[in-house]
Amino acid sequence: MPYPFHTIGHSTRSIVEFVSLLRVGTIALVVDIRTVRRSRANPQFNSEVLPDKLAAFGIGYEHIAELGGLRGKAHDIPTTLNAFWINQSFHNYADYALSVEFHRGLDRLVALGRQRRCAILCAETLWWRCHRRIVADYLLSRGESVFHL
Repeated sequence: MPYPFHTIGHSTRSIVEFVSLLRVGTIALVVDIRTVRRSRANPQFNSEVLPDKLAAFGIGYEHIAELGGLRGKAHDIPTTLNAFWINQSFHNYADYALSVEFHRGLDRLVALGRQRRCAILCAETLWWRCHRRIVADYLLSRGESVFHL
């Protein structure tokens, strides 16, 4: 039986609060899909320290750069294709999600999810205000289960 996927935004939480949420979902692996894996305001989530902090709680860490957000405007996709996205950042990411690179990252995420229970990480607390929303939609379209922590 495949594991469900979870998504989580670190926000301003402490590591202890963050791990408490991960434990609710019995998460074994955090899959970081941030493009910018640093935060001046929340340095506990910087990529240089987060893997070790999670390891102290028995939780693994992987980064999938191909799923990172903050994508620029696609010049090879008609603007009308994803025009239902009012927010330009979501529109750009939806266009990017049509790329081979995105699907390579998604395939890697699914493969990791076959091995361990994963939580997809970004900074935004609310999944529906983050590119995790589009990643989750693609997982759902593949028949995967997705829960938001």
